[in-house]
Amino acid sequence: MTKSFDDFQAGVAWRILLLATLAHAAATVLVVGPAFLIPLWHLEDDIPLGLAGLLSAAPTIGMVGTLVGWGALADRVGERAVISSGLGLTSAVAVVASVVSGLGPLFISLLLCGAASASVIAASGRVVVGWFPPRRRGLAMGIRQTAQPLGVAVAAVTVPVLSERGGVPAALLPFAAAAALLSIACAFWLKNPAVTIPERPQKAPARFGPYRSDRFLVRIHLASILLVIPQIALSTFGVLWFITAFGWSPVAAGFIVAVAQLVGAIGRALVGHASDAMGSRVRILRWIALCGVLVLLMLIPADVAGLAGLAAISFVIASAISVADNGIATIAVAEAAGSGWTGRSVGIQNTGQYAAAAAVAPAFGYVIANYGYPISFIILAATPLLAFPLIPQRDKFDLG
Repeated sequence: MTKSFDDFQAGVAWRILLLATLAHAAATVLVVGPAFLIPLWHLEDDIPLGLAGLLSAAPTIGMVGTLVGWGALADRVGERAVISSGLGLTSAVAVVASVVSGLGPLFISLLLCGAASASVIAASGRVVVGWFPPRRRGLAMGIRQTAQPLGVAVAAVTVPVLSERGGVPAALLPFAAAAALLSIACAFWLKNPAVTIPERPQKAPARFGPYRSDRFLVRIHLASILLVIPQIALSTFGVLWFITAFGWSPVAAGFIVAVAQLVGAIGRALVGHASDAMGSRVRILRWIALCGVLVLLMLIPADVAGLAGLAAISFVIASAISVADNGIATIAVAEAAGSGWTGRSVGIQNTGQYAAAAAVAPAFGYVIANYGYPISFIILAATPLLAFPLIPQRDKFDLG
């Protein structure tokens, strides 16, 4: 990055950040929207909870197989082409998903929707890294990463209501239209970075790049996989928990999930800014892991005692902390990888997380159905505890 971050460049960078964030948010709504159709599928259509969870995970499963490929394509042809074309494909497949009949075709179309949306996630992180200097990347990536909780919040508030009125088509078509519009906007106004983070010499063969020099990237990948499990479980089954355990309406339950995601979005931006100020990404990641253990355990007494107020407060705090790590973990990976491997390394990072996310919905649906929520919360609390020793104690990239 150039030493000076002048006003013109800063203005362009913030505009690019806004477009990347909106694109990611639009893709997120279509990816997580099926999770908020679980009450419709399970309670009204009598689909078993495990199968409903599998349907909700279909977009995530689709993403797993394409994130690295989209990232490599962004390394080669640039971010604008990848984001605009991928978001357009996402919109088109979402339209198909909204009109097909039968569980098999629905699963396949949702799978393809996720596969296309992976383009936005892989390339939008790369474009942020390229446009912002090191001491502003944490904040910029934190803002960009607000797209995920904001997308979940929008889905939580709207999808239950829309699905009650018009089923799957009413829940998906408005957001498919929004994705199509943003695809056009990105094609016209998104710009590839003029420069990227410096390429650092690699002694390892180019085939393996930064993965041969040490285990920093692998440790961040593994820790991030564990840290994403509570995030997905809470956002997927939060609405159902409040409906079945406390007798709330879908609208009220969706509102609490939305509030939790909005608080998490603010937290992501603040955590990113804090990592810039501290000059460290991994130090804050370690704090997040420890805090995650404590807040997830708070959910157990709320469920056992049937205390809806405590449940709502605990859920908001736990959800906010569970989403706080993504931005700075992605920045740590991008900075450690170097410009030649940014897209692929971020793609690998996201692939691991979304592979875990794809398994969470059906697995936790089974656990909840057979063992109840308290056991599920104990399992969730164990994941950040296991992640803590995996997080490196020192950053690989010096922020200067």
